[in-house]
Amino acid sequence: MAEVRLERVGEVALIEIDNPPVNALSETVRIGLAARIAEAMADDAIKAAVIACAGRTFVAGADINELGKPRQPPLTVDIAAQLDDCAKPVVAAIHGTALGGGLELALACHWRVAAPDARLGLPEVKLGIVPGGGGTQRLPRAIGVKLALDMITGGEMIGASAALDAGLVDEIVTRSDVRSTAIALARRVVAEKRPIKRLRDRAIEPVPAELFTRARAELARRRRGFEAPLKAVDAVAAAIMRFDDGLKREQTIFAELLRGPQFETLRHVFFAEREATKAPDLPADLKPREIALAAVIGTGTMGGGIALSFADVGIPVTLIDTDRAALERGLAMLRRNFESSARRRNLPAAELDRRLGLIKPSLRLVDAAGADLVIEAVFEELDVKRTVFGKLDGIAKAGAILATNTSFLDVDAIAEATKRPQDVLGLHFFSPVHAMRLVEVVRTRATAPDVLATALALMRRLRKLPVVVGAAPGFVGNRMLFERAREADRLLRDGVSPAEIDHAMVEFGFPMGPFAAADLAGLDVSWRMRKARGIALPVADALCEAGRFGQKTGKGYYRYEAGGREPLADDATDRIIAEVRARLGVTPQSIAAGAIVERLVYPLINEAARLLESGVALRPGDIDLIWIYGYGFPAWRGGPMFYADQIGVANVRDRLDHLARELGEEALVPAPGIERRVKEGRGFYG
Repeated sequence: MAEVRLERVGEVALIEIDNPPVNALSETVRIGLAARIAEAMADDAIKAAVIACAGRTFVAGADINELGKPRQPPLTVDIAAQLDDCAKPVVAAIHGTALGGGLELALACHWRVAAPDARLGLPEVKLGIVPGGGGTQRLPRAIGVKLALDMITGGEMIGASAALDAGLVDEIVTRSDVRSTAIALARRVVAEKRPIKRLRDRAIEPVPAELFTRARAELARRRRGFEAPLKAVDAVAAAIMRFDDGLKREQTIFAELLRGPQFETLRHVFFAEREATKAPDLPADLKPREIALAAVIGTGTMGGGIALSFADVGIPVTLIDTDRAALERGLAMLRRNFESSARRRNLPAAELDRRLGLIKPSLRLVDAAGADLVIEAVFEELDVKRTVFGKLDGIAKAGAILATNTSFLDVDAIAEATKRPQDVLGLHFFSPVHAMRLVEVVRTRATAPDVLATALALMRRLRKLPVVVGAAPGFVGNRMLFERAREADRLLRDGVSPAEIDHAMVEFGFPMGPFAAADLAGLDVSWRMRKARGIALPVADALCEAGRFGQKTGKGYYRYEAGGREPLADDATDRIIAEVRARLGVTPQSIAAGAIVERLVYPLINEAARLLESGVALRPGDIDLIWIYGYGFPAWRGGPMFYADQIGVANVRDRLDHLARELGEEALVPAPGIERRVKEGRGFYG
């Protein structure tokens, strides 16, 4: 097989996988790998083997396109068993990422050598399954049950240094020396007649049953609704059995999840992420502009978080605020956030200082002159932002990209404040910036193709998930959010309490209900936007008029104890809602939880259909990602568009039509895109 080659280096067989771009373990690779391993073992002149990969990475996992189809042998678990049976030592030479089946392959090798930038992990739970190549049985034997449990149930990667400390790899060398070091190690093992180290033969230290009980309870709370993490605990718990018995248990769990609905749903999310980073009309060979220096205007929560994101990946950034006190507050907050992040990631103090040193504070807007990218993150008012852009137009160098971090405003109108609208776009980061992957990349009428390409490449460099949207007010996420807010306000008027509504949505799978989330974000921001557009939400407006802006004021839809974040029922809120009902002549009624969910989720789907029709949203998958990663829509339901297909677009249409007539609400009339799909007998995904 061309994807797998064998080269003899003296007495060592160098088996190289070459299946770009990520050396996925496709069927042809598995066939070729099994054949080359057998060839090396059958050749008396070969005393040991090294498994390595061409290109930029070790095996980064299974071929995702093959998952869900009939499984064709040899499977990863078969190759791992083949390696167990090898009488000659086999060393894995790891660079880039060893993920999923790639790490399982490395675990079945007898020794492992890694480059310093290598990352290793078993991320299968993110696809709704568990490792199926023996990973749940070998990893606990390599690094201990507790750490293996954390890695497998969380699906996160660890770096080479942490892998060495844990005993997952045997040596770390420079990337250019990975193969030569692996070959040298193989020769030493042969010369010294070392016994082969098979993880399947390694005993596991006894662990208390409470470890698994606590893990299940924590995952049930933290990953509520997800099946795979809990099943992963069961698989890892089976590692205390005989290896073959534990492996059978793993295979049973893997097969069950592969047939389950969450695998299909989370695979959809995976492919949607792949597509989101592509703008369909950008030439493949378009060269992005270089971003070597950035500037951020504004030192609030957003500005500081954006600056931190640049420094975290080694990009120098000038952080500017014309108010000294605001600048000092912003820098102090930024340092606190960076220190907290560094503690979670075990970042050395020297490295923390180095990254913080990449942020240069300034009180002068002219210090943005040398930046390749300037991001404005000032107060959310159109006139303020246009004024800043007008000044930047005379300061920023030719070819610099000018971006606004607005969450709602008209980016076309902001671009018109400059003589270079082709260099302007929106970058809607989500708060808190350091924790939220999503960025809506807002393309204006004039945004140049290379500017868009640069933004997409840069967001990936910042480890963000960029989704391209059009420059309509509210873009995609907040445009849909407003429709939910409108219906949530109506539910309050109709007789449902904030707690009942929040509970129904949390049970549906959101991490927070709409009113707890609004209190956290602050009610005053959306209130100002509504007033600017002449839009009324009677209950929300009444709360704001009473000075109830959420957690920041200790009262909003709920009340909050001093220093606390737990939402508590408040009689004052009930009185305000009752006054609004009386003023509008509404008689309160009881509404079931299922109907509450319909009234809050179906308007999202309806508005999303309009956004697709208008071109503000490019793809249904983009909408799903925005709502999963920006607003907490349960990933295991696939996002609003995927969910609509699952429950039936015709059912959504019929319910919206009923609600529009019952409530007299024009916004609930089914969108043309929904009506057309029902007529054609298809969903948003065909």
